[in-house]
Amino acid sequence: MSHTFTPELEPAVLARLEAYALSFRPRFPRSDQFRQGQLYLHGLLLDGERKSIEPLSRRVPGGNEQRLQQFINQSPWEPASVLAAYRARLAQALARPGGVIVVDDTSFPKQGRHSVGVARQYCGALGKRANCQVAVSLHYAAAAGDYPLTLRLYLPESWTNDPARLDEARVPAGERTFQTKWQIALDLLDEVRAEGLPHAVVVADAGYGVVTEFREDSSSAGSTISSG
Repeated sequence: MSHTFTPELEPAVLARLEAYALSFRPRFPRSDQFRQGQLYLHGLLLDGERKSIEPLSRRVPGGNEQRLQQFINQSPWEPASVLAAYRARLAQALARPGGVIVVDDTSFPKQGRHSVGVARQYCGALGKRANCQVAVSLHYAAAAGDYPLTLRLYLPESWTNDPARLDEARVPAGERTFQTKWQIALDLLDEVRAEGLPHAVVVADAGYGVVTEFREDSSSAGSTISSG
């Protein structure tokens, strides 16, 4: 019989985590939403390969699968506001004028076909074509430190051309139009630049760099772009 061991976070770590989470309390309309957000964050930091709601809710003290599912899937809170607050906090501590914005793909191997965006496509995590999700991600690096900025899931045309599948997966109406990865990257760059993030250069691999529109638009705010 196999057993799963879940280590407990030290009380000092939990205290720092609670203090960090409290800075985001104004971003949630209701206290119960904020509480479930705290539990979800705690669960993500615990050991365990699977980070989906059902196993996560069993690992975190006080976790409840139904409430966490509702928080993630149905509760009306605005993730963009939370992300903006997160970026502002990290930028205050780490951003510098010579910083670098890194554009890249982040892949998540997946079994089955029901997770949003999953398809047989190139999976960087495995180094080959496989069943996976792929997100376009932005990362920030400077001499003082580095941190993730944002990411957005890429929806292949096999998804955007299938309204029934989009309905079943509850994909929001505003996210159902097909976009290439470089178009998603430009949208994300616009978001972080609008917040005044200081940077000197945008770097991306050749999959982005070969696209003329991406090179021109990503350099339009005065920074240069490098691809490799």
